[in-house]
Parts: sequence; structure tokens; C-alpha cells
Amino acid sequence: MSMQRVIFLVDMNAFFIGCEMTRNPSLIGIPAAVAGDPKKRSGIILAANYDARAFGVKTAMVLHEALKLCPKLTLVPPDHHFYGQKSEEVMALLSNYTPALEQNSIDEAWLDMTGCEGIFGKPLDAAKRIMEEIKEKLGLWCSIGIAESKFLAKMAAEMKKPLGITELWKNDIPSKLWPLPVKEMYGIGAKTAEKLNRMGIKTIGNLAKSDANLIIKTFGKGGNDMHQHANGIDNSPVLARMADDMKSVGRSTTLPEDISDIEKAKLILMELADDIGMTVRKHGQKGRTVHITLKYSDFRVVTRQASIPATCATKEIYQTGCSLLEQNWDRTRPVRLIGISLSGFHEGCASDQLSLFDQTEDHVKNEKHESIDRAMDKIRNKHGSEIITFAALVKKEKGKT
Repeated sequence: MSMQRVIFLVDMNAFFIGCEMTRNPSLIGIPAAVAGDPKKRSGIILAANYDARAFGVKTAMVLHEALKLCPKLTLVPPDHHFYGQKSEEVMALLSNYTPALEQNSIDEAWLDMTGCEGIFGKPLDAAKRIMEEIKEKLGLWCSIGIAESKFLAKMAAEMKKPLGITELWKNDIPSKLWPLPVKEMYGIGAKTAEKLNRMGIKTIGNLAKSDANLIIKTFGKGGNDMHQHANGIDNSPVLARMADDMKSVGRSTTLPEDISDIEKAKLILMELADDIGMTVRKHGQKGRTVHITLKYSDFRVVTRQASIPATCATKEIYQTGCSLLEQNWDRTRPVRLIGISLSGFHEGCASDQLSLFDQTEDHVKNEKHESIDRAMDKIRNKHGSEIITFAALVKKEKGKT
């Protein structure tokens, strides 16, 4: 009989502001947040400490709304380089517990702790030890989910914050997991949750007990994973990453003149997305997060991101960027800089594990786009990058419709 797997998901609490509190202790015990542009009192909340959250301040909240809720909120400008350094310190500490560590984002990672009981004690004791060490050595807080799979560990980590440790084993699923609404299930986005709700599937328990064939028919391959995850089934391994793995590929451009026309902005975005697509395909990678940056003529910066099924297709990167652009375009504010990036890479252009299930019915279309892109890359490598452009293909495609 094989040994039961033991997987941890270590999730740093309020990470950005937590990092700031390590170098500025005066922020401890007062409502504080990392925000877009504190000087101009504009932008959004990127991370709020728990003192600020007590006033109702949340991540992604517009700054002026947060200040209405908490007028004494102390604001700190973001320092992403510093957060990256702190993240590396966290990952280095975690790697002392197991070499099987998979970083899921800047502030969380899965650890395969199977067979470590003889060294670190029972899973709960090992988790307490990790939490204490992170707190003492790095001055940061975390929550830890413990389970026999990555999916269940991720769900468990969300259940108790801050400084929470939650176990979610097979026999806990009916009482702890199934009562939750489907929108709280890891990997299910708003669109998919709405679709499930329309099918009468409101909770994770409803999804678990639903007809698997119907779910697969409705959501494609991702439907199978979704149904299995709801039943606590996830055999995906913890994939240890090399230190030199690509974290993200981004391109940005400062415009020769400020623009207010979204169609012009889309053309620029297209060129940038094309460059990113070529780069990630060259490295044999696929990314799951598209991130856009807009800098206005008043120097206000807005950053937004969206998660998608893993892709290296230029069209998918571009369309996701366009969607974010449309949602955040303000005609009254001319734009000076546009940037787009792709991150959340998994090795070898593979890995559908724990993929986000929105748009999984488009999986075949995505693969088609990727094969067209690869054919284009070959032609460009042989004849030069100007010979064929993604923009030209888009125009041709539009002409057909």
C-alpha cells in the first residue's frame, strides 16, 4: 500500500504590506496599505494589513473608497523589487524542509512533505514549526493548508487567515469543502461559477454529486478536472522549479505623444503581445497570468491582471490584454505608457494541472492559434520578423468575418 501524500500550501498573509512592516516597524499596529500612488491619493489598494481590513479596506479597492472607510490609513508606495527579494527569502527557508517545492506565485508555494514525519513530526507540528520560523526569522505571517493533494491544500490555506493552519483530509471533504459556494473553489472564475449556478450547481458539494458527463460536455476537458477536484481527487505532482526559471516576460513602450483613442492603444498592445508570444514560444513556456500597465499623462499608474488557461498563443495574450484595457480605459485621461506581461509559467508548455476552468472549451482553439504562431515564427526566423505580422493576420481574419 502506498504512503499517503502530505502536501502543504504556504500562503503569505497580506504579503506586500507585511514586507513593508519588516523594514518600517512604525506601520505595526496601525491601519496601513500598499497602494498605487499614495502622493496623489489615487490608484488602488495592492495589499492592506489586518488593522486596515478591520475598517473594511480590501485589496483592489479604489484608494478614495478605502480612505472614506479609514481616513487615518497610512499609505506606502509599492516596491516590487523588495517584495521579490523577500519572496526569495521565504522560498529559501521553505526549501530547508523539502526539495519538492513549487512556487505558485510571489507569496505562496506547495511543499511535498510526504515521508517527512520522521524528521519534522506530524504534519500539524511541522506546519507550526514553519509558521513560527517564518515569523521569527523573516518577520512575516503566513497561513498553511495541509492535505493529500495540491488542490485540497490550496483550499485549506484559504480557510483560516491570518496565521491559520487547516487540515483538509479526505474524510473532512463533506463537512469542510462541500458546503462552500462554487465561486470559492480554486480554479473556478466568475464566468464558470455563473454558468454552474444557472445549471443549479450552487455549492462544491452540488458539483461533486453532479453528473460528470454533463459537466465534461458543458466545460470540455477542464470539466473533468473540476468534477474530480470537487470530489477531492487531484494526483498532480508538486513540481520543483529551478532557480533560473523565467518568472515573467513583459514589454512596455512610452508613447511619443499621449493618446486617448483606445483603438490606437490596442494596436500598440498587439505589437507588444506579439513580441511576448514569440519570446515565450522560443523558451518552450506557457503562462497563466496576463498583466497590463497603463501610465497616464498625470503619471498615475494602473496595473490589472487576469488569469487564463496556460498559453503561449499571441492571440490569447492579446485578447486578454484587450479585455483588461477595455475594462480600465478612461477617455478623460490620456495615456503615456502601455505595458503587458505574461507570467505564471509551467515547464515545457505543458501542465494543465489545477488550470483555471474558464474558457476551457476554447482549449482546441488555443492549440490551433499556437500552431499558427509557431509556423509564423519559423517564417520570421528564416526571412526576418517584418515579413509577416500578427496585426496583418488579424486584419485578414477580420476581412473574412
